Parts: sequence; structure tokens; C-alpha cells
Amino acid sequence: MEGYRPGLLAEIVGLHMAYYAPQWGFGAAFEAKISADMAAFLQQYQDDRDLLLAVRDRDGALVGSVVIHGPHASPGGEVEDGAHLRWFIVDDRVRGHGLGHALLEWAVRFCDARRYPLCFLNTFAGLNAARHLYESQGFTLVATSDVDQWSGGVQEQRFERLLVD
Repeated sequence: MEGYRPGLLAEIVGLHMAYYAPQWGFGAAFEAKISADMAAFLQQYQDDRDLLLAVRDRDGALVGSVVIHGPHASPGGEVEDGAHLRWFIVDDRVRGHGLGHALLEWAVRFCDARRYPLCFLNTFAGLNAARHLYESQGFTLVATSDVDQWSGGVQEQRFERLLVD
């Protein structure tokens, strides 16, 4: 596993598009949103607060990623309580071999070690394997919404995990 290196943003976006475009029909709006959001994250990235993990295969190709965007000041100046789990993806070529579980477990341990009281993620209905992984790490579905930030015609979901002592 590695952290940031030049070009990683494009690789993570590419991995997302390789899955979500053919499987869910997500296109330019989705690609632009995750690119912009990840660029904003990278501009405020702090090693002691945030986690950026990437996994490569033997040939150096990206096969998985996960990000924890630690609590940070909102535009209004308030500090958020929770850490945001983002850009969690595993390439189809290695899906089902434990990489997703390992990445998610690493992210959860990172949050617990920093005593973040809450870790949350936004996803959408229909990603059943991912939901199983989230629930296996103590995340609970707390809200659903018809708001579709990804422009893919999906029902959004919010999962949360409280700090485990």
C-alpha cells in the first residue's frame, strides 16, 4: 500500500469510471464531480488527519484505493465531528480476494487510532457487496435519499460508524 504520488488522482478517477460507467451508466457529471472533490481533498490533505491509500498490482497498475478525509473546518468555520470515508474502490480483476476488506479495515483502524467519534460514507443502493463490507466493519445505514449527487438515477445512502472503544 502506498500514499499519494503524482498522477494518483487521475488513476483513482479512472478506476471509478472503469466500474461505474459500464455497470451504472455514470458519465461526465460523475467523473467531473469525483475529480473536483478529490482535487479539493488533495489541496487540504494532512498526513496526521487524513488517509490516502492506494494498492497496485505487480505490474504497477492501480487496483484499489480508499481515503479518509479527517474532520476539518467547514466553509462556515465549524469543525466537523466525523471523518469521511471516500473513493473506496477495488478493480474488477481483484474483486472478491479480500483487498476491499483489507482496505476498509485499514481505514477503520486509522479512524479509531485518531479517536474520530464518527466515520461516515455516502453511497447508493444496489452496491450489495460494498454494503456487506461496510456492515462487517460496524457501519450502519442511517439515511436514504432520492437526491442524486452522482447524476446516475440512484437512491443515495448514508452509512455511519461510531468510535468503538
